[in-house]
Amino acid sequence: MFKRLNLILLIVGISTLAFGFIYQANKPGTNIGEKAIDLAFTTPEGKTLALSSLRGNIVLLDFWASWCGPCRFENPNVVAAYNKYKDAKFKKAKGFTVYSVSLDQNREAWLKAIAKDGLIWKNHVSDLGGWNSRPAAIYGVNAIPMSYLLDENGVIIAKNLRGQSLITALEGLLADKK
Repeated sequence: MFKRLNLILLIVGISTLAFGFIYQANKPGTNIGEKAIDLAFTTPEGKTLALSSLRGNIVLLDFWASWCGPCRFENPNVVAAYNKYKDAKFKKAKGFTVYSVSLDQNREAWLKAIAKDGLIWKNHVSDLGGWNSRPAAIYGVNAIPMSYLLDENGVIIAKNLRGQSLITALEGLLADKK
């Protein structure tokens, strides 16, 4: 009885996950080569910050949360990329920045994670909706961390880059490749 129930739960879980990835992959404005859907949400200071306000830069649109272990594990890589490339000379872009979208529900936990992980860029937003977050729904995000690399025109050029793959992608966009 329990083996059968576990098997059914496993099949339902895999099917749900597969559907989520298919749904997300086919959502207009979330695929490589498409202009990214604009977001405009609240910063920790209570101001609205639009993703489109960062045009002209290479932007990592990064979905994460303070309670997400894999996100927190990836944060040092994002910080390293930001520190290395924020003032770099790109072929067509002014620089590199990060637009962090938190799926937190607890404002204090969100702010503590920003400070503790050294997320020093100023482009942090959240509606504190957790998994019901509007930005996550707009992008069809069903697992985090999730990221999109946008070119200077807001076009998605890569998805889900982690660690060295983010560095490699940014290196390929530099004006003077070494």
